[in-house]
Amino acid sequence: MTSAAQIAAALPRNAVTSIEGLPFPQIASGKVREIFDLGDALLLVATDRLSAFDVIMPEGIPGKGIILTQMSNWWFRQTAEILPNHLLPDQEREFAKRGLASPDLRLRSMIVRKLKPLTIECVARGYLIGSGWASYQKSGEVCGIKLPPGLRQADKLPEPIFTPTTKAPKGQHDEPIDDAQGAAAIGAELYAQVKATSLALYRLGHEKARAAGMILADTKFEFGTDPAGNLILIDEVLTPDSSRYWPADSYAPGMSPPSYDKQFVRDHLLAIKWDQKPPAPHIPADIIARTQEKYLAALRNLIG
Repeated sequence: MTSAAQIAAALPRNAVTSIEGLPFPQIASGKVREIFDLGDALLLVATDRLSAFDVIMPEGIPGKGIILTQMSNWWFRQTAEILPNHLLPDQEREFAKRGLASPDLRLRSMIVRKLKPLTIECVARGYLIGSGWASYQKSGEVCGIKLPPGLRQADKLPEPIFTPTTKAPKGQHDEPIDDAQGAAAIGAELYAQVKATSLALYRLGHEKARAAGMILADTKFEFGTDPAGNLILIDEVLTPDSSRYWPADSYAPGMSPPSYDKQFVRDHLLAIKWDQKPPAPHIPADIIARTQEKYLAALRNLIG
């Protein structure tokens, strides 16, 4: 297993924002990941690209893709007893078999099974923050779930809740849906399994984060199915890009706690009153450095 110190030492000096020169067909490009078709499997490569308010910034965070991939790999091992994941078992063997020798490329890549992704995004929340807090202030509900009155921003919920969303096309925003809409989208039986699994994964993530001095406030999971219809955990899992982590020692309800993610970037963009439309402004070097350290801190806390 690669240690946090080894990962930190391997981070590039400059951000890797594109992946070029691979001899495989590229079939998709997301905000962070590039996906290549290996024939019998897929190659997922996490770049260092940085998005904020659904717009990709001109600068990336050096090594961010490596941190996300290695943290996902760690969590895939922790969660394997709850649900199988899309990783092929021997990643080093898979890299070698396909001639992928670059250490940087290997650290930011996964070779995974070809699966059918579900058409919903699966969000689990244990604390009242972000869009959940905004919804609660308006209606006392989050995704149709009635919550007790009098809750404060960042309060811990009585029980974790499942608040799925649509999976919007690139450039559009995901929209919250309730249980009935979720069941209609993927079928009642599969939806029930996805809901129960998401909450089980969140509880495990919260427990392990607390042991590492962090609070897992909320997170997003993605799932797929194999040809036999079995549910599989895919994409990234419990990273600072897909989750909201707070330092436990500074957590206090009634305010938005500091987080281990790109909050420095969001705060900078809000401070300069950017209109949140392309083209995105350049990000100062100190904001990039502080953001990289936040991602690294989360990794160090978890895997040591």
